[in-house]
Amino acid sequence: MPRNLDLAAIRSFVTVADVGGVTRAAGYLNLTQSAVSMQIKRLEESLGLQLFLRAARKLALSAEGEQLLSYGRRMLALNDEVLSRFASTACCGAIRLGVPHDVVYPVIPGILRRMAQAYPMVQVNLVSSFTVLMKEDFARGEFDVILTTEEHPDPGAEVLGARPLVWVGAPGGNAWQRRPLRLGFKDTCIFRPRAQAALDAAGIAWDLATGGESEQAVEATVAADLAISARMTGSIPEGTEIIAGDNQLPALGEMKLALYTATRRKDEAVDLLLSELRCGYGC
Repeated sequence: MPRNLDLAAIRSFVTVADVGGVTRAAGYLNLTQSAVSMQIKRLEESLGLQLFLRAARKLALSAEGEQLLSYGRRMLALNDEVLSRFASTACCGAIRLGVPHDVVYPVIPGILRRMAQAYPMVQVNLVSSFTVLMKEDFARGEFDVILTTEEHPDPGAEVLGARPLVWVGAPGGNAWQRRPLRLGFKDTCIFRPRAQAALDAAGIAWDLATGGESEQAVEATVAADLAISARMTGSIPEGTEIIAGDNQLPALGEMKLALYTATRRKDEAVDLLLSELRCGYGC
């Protein structure tokens, strides 16, 4: 008799691999941590394989787990496509999502992938922009969902959490020690006035090393140790790091992550997107 793989267990396995842990996967799947662990265990027993290497309290895929991950993703994609295609209430159309550029990674790519698997007939159109501009466009009805980073979200926003704002610079750099302190920010960066005000209050002279709206120019300048900037923890640009000597720089406080949802579209696809954003940025 042929054996059948448990797709629920496969989904738990793929989700754990994608998000990097059982606890976060449980939040995405709306299951308890023990339920996810049990599904992984049953899957390993049914295959007679060890799918994860459990060392130093971290989960890493075994060689067999890497192979199964590719198969698992294809199985789930086909399963979800069939269900969406033949369900009488299948969702379709486009969802316009706005996310600030500095918090797109590492969460959004995984969300987009899982949305495409669950609702292949729905297009999630991602726009990366500034919080102020996205809120203006949202008020004009140009977005279905926006995620914002701001100090004081509007009363209608759903606050997902808060993250510290930290100084960042080149690895091993000393730009943060020079005076006047050179700053790298885009002209419309929401963190810029907060950083400048903190430096003014601390009596630290500063000037701007960058201008315009190129994030690549800012990140290149900071990575070259010619300036420092500010970012939310969890969203540190590649080629930079949190400044270890920030006890000599003023604290920047924290910024809130907020969710704004339009009322014109309410369906399962939007519900899943909101759930993914809550887990990705609030868990």
